[in-house]
Amino acid sequence: MTGIDVLRDDVSLDAPTLVEGLPGVGLVGKLAADHLAETFEMVHYANVHCEGLPPVTTYEDGDRELVTPVRLYADPERNLLALRSDVPVSPGAALEFASCLESWYDDGEVTPIYLSGIGRGRAEEESPGLYGVGTGAGSDRLAEVGIDSPDESGLVSGPTGALLNHAVRTGRTAVGLIVESTPQFPDPEAAAHLVEDGIGPLLGFAVPVDDLIDHAEEIRQAKRRLARQMQEADETSSQARPLGMYQ
Repeated sequence: MTGIDVLRDDVSLDAPTLVEGLPGVGLVGKLAADHLAETFEMVHYANVHCEGLPPVTTYEDGDRELVTPVRLYADPERNLLALRSDVPVSPGAALEFASCLESWYDDGEVTPIYLSGIGRGRAEEESPGLYGVGTGAGSDRLAEVGIDSPDESGLVSGPTGALLNHAVRTGRTAVGLIVESTPQFPDPEAAAHLVEDGIGPLLGFAVPVDDLIDHAEEIRQAKRRLARQMQEADETSSQARPLGMYQ
């Protein structure tokens, strides 16, 4: 079976916003989506069985129940979905994964927010840069909430790049948020900036980020193994990068 297996028929959503959290540079997307799901106590809404995903299963601390590595969580009160992933999506499967996921979007009129880090070092006290890109009405929405446009040319690669590419090809509304993040390690501070100044304004409500900031070092330690896996398979990682002067 491929596609999206909805587990909660009792959850009602009306044209929801989906926040994508695939692993990538600084793990900013994963950290942001996980934070939303945990902060708002979102329910496990669906399993993702798209072709190309690794044939593995995962389990969580204190819970015997096995789950798929890629899952959707829902908050009907806020009309919100979060895509959580414990594994990277391989480059060869990225377009197929994007097509599988977005074919389900069409049934529920989902507006996606895609997340990516761009590898940049910064001083400890320096706030990471954040900017937005979009297709369809997504660009207008970014302008409405005051999220900056890019200040240089660039591209988004990996599975998040494939999802954005699919949105361009199909003419659907989508938003992409790109935040400067440390490429070598998980970057909770960049994820907090992404949530507070990017995702929150787009959703129309504030999202507390104190836990991400207060437990930054603990989060880094917990996520280092996944971050190393992403570095070993650089082309698998969702990331934004500048194109440079000559394109």
